[in-house]
Amino acid sequence: MRAKPRPAATPEQALTAMNHLIATHLVGQQEIAQQAGLNVTDLTCFAFVIEAGDDLLTAGELAERAHVTTGAMTGILNRLERAGYLTRRPDPADRRRVRVAAEPTALARMQEIYAPYYTRMDALFADYSAEEIAVLHDWFSRASALAAGYLEEHCRGE
Repeated sequence: MRAKPRPAATPEQALTAMNHLIATHLVGQQEIAQQAGLNVTDLTCFAFVIEAGDDLLTAGELAERAHVTTGAMTGILNRLERAGYLTRRPDPADRRRVRVAAEPTALARMQEIYAPYYTRMDALFADYSAEEIAVLHDWFSRASALAAGYLEEHCRGE
């Protein structure tokens, strides 16, 4: 597919558009978490579990990704397990560690909630060439790393 002509934009306009996307996603995640009977942190942790797929995360890895203590992660896992979202499994390599797996019914529920959104996102991506999608991927990846570094330095480094 050939790239379509795009209107010119300044970095400031792009930053404003990004801020609007982030704000919309924050509000949306809050609303989806509420529909799912979870809080946003628990929903985010469940998303990390889903993303890991068959490469099950340990409780410690999940705590690191969510930037919470292992004690806080225990509470998160307790809530998610009680709500039927995941199960804990002993780590076959080290029985002292726990790995977490998504419950198939909870995974199906989340897929049902997010499928219409991802269908719309796929349609949006179809408007872009492979080269433009590569630029988007590069930008999102680098911006995510930059944001994580900033948070670590300014919010968690104290």
